[in-house]
Amino acid sequence: MHALAQELNAVLEPTICYRALSDFGRRIYFPKGIVAQTAEANQNCSTFNATAGMAFKDGEPMALPSIAHYLNDLSGRESVAYAPTGGVAALRSAWLSQIRRKNPSLGNTPISTPVVTPGLTAGVAQAADLFVNAGDVILIPDMFWGNYRLMFEERYGARIVTFRFFDDHMNLNLAALEQALAAHSGKVLILLNFPNNPTGYSPTREQAQALAAMVTRYAEAGNEAVVITDDAYFGLFYEPEVYSESLFSVLAAAHENLLAVKVDGATKEDFVWGFRIGFLTFGARGVTPEQYVALEKKLAGSLRSVISNSTNLGQHILLKALQSPGYAAEKSAFRALLEARYRRIKEILAERTSGAPLQELPFNSGYFMTFKCNNISAEQLRKVLLGEKVGTIAIGDDYLRLAYSAVDMENLDEFMATVFEAADKLNMS
Repeated sequence: MHALAQELNAVLEPTICYRALSDFGRRIYFPKGIVAQTAEANQNCSTFNATAGMAFKDGEPMALPSIAHYLNDLSGRESVAYAPTGGVAALRSAWLSQIRRKNPSLGNTPISTPVVTPGLTAGVAQAADLFVNAGDVILIPDMFWGNYRLMFEERYGARIVTFRFFDDHMNLNLAALEQALAAHSGKVLILLNFPNNPTGYSPTREQAQALAAMVTRYAEAGNEAVVITDDAYFGLFYEPEVYSESLFSVLAAAHENLLAVKVDGATKEDFVWGFRIGFLTFGARGVTPEQYVALEKKLAGSLRSVISNSTNLGQHILLKALQSPGYAAEKSAFRALLEARYRRIKEILAERTSGAPLQELPFNSGYFMTFKCNNISAEQLRKVLLGEKVGTIAIGDDYLRLAYSAVDMENLDEFMATVFEAADKLNMS
């Protein structure tokens, strides 16, 4: 094992951050190579700096005029230059402030500084790099984003164990999670995605507190838990009883045997899907700032080994947006558009006299709603709707997901009527 990895492991060893590491997580380190030496030179060399493999003219990175034309007020250093491996420092600090502002329950709980990843998918994958070994158990509700299976089972060789997301009364099935935890001991990873894709459901305040208490009891019993909160759709909450913070806020200091890993980013929160800017943040009771820095260095080493760094252009645009005086109002206006569509969908469902053959699953947030298909095939319904030039997503043969976020308000009635009509025809055939 490399000496730098051993140094980081020695710093982390007293904590869950070390105990939960995968074999790769223990081996990885941030090298004192080109990137580290360039960063040191950037801070100290004002005469000549011949470190990074970039081309400069008159002290600024070169940018083709045909490209610079579109960069508006961004400098070459803010656009075409490389970003630091862990992300632009000012953006990381700004996002940390955002996390604390949006999650007041965190209070002054010590957490790591967010590290930039190329999108939330990469954020989840980087968490898996650090903490998942082949054969590890990943507990996930049975309503989950299909890419998790591709990632955890095919890429990492872990074993996904699902529990029912909703019970027979269409309530969040906390008892099923408790049973799943009771069936395992030692190290377990739990992946929670709220607002949920595909259902569009988020827990109430009471459910969130109960869920956190349940996972904490698992840790108190001497087991080790890594809880990954995939907060891709964070902030899009439409009902007053919904818990409007990340579960990370109540898990980050819950117990010494519990490591909370927050995956979030600008993708959906700030309506910049193609920017591919995510963040990874860690929280656990008793972890010191020095230990968080060691874990961040391991993450930076993992990022260095596969992508070098995330988009510099996107990071600086996002940073300027976060600093803009109109940012909060603009974001609130977009959120209001999505909430209005959500409320119209709720009205349409309430006006429908019969739910058969489509039964909506509970939803209160995010981009989506999902139907359970009774007596008809979701895949067959999807294909029928394609013939009507309407796109939906079939999840297996039992569920149909609708992204009402993608349908303008004035078209929702026609959209839903087309779905109902196609389902009714299939049911009668």
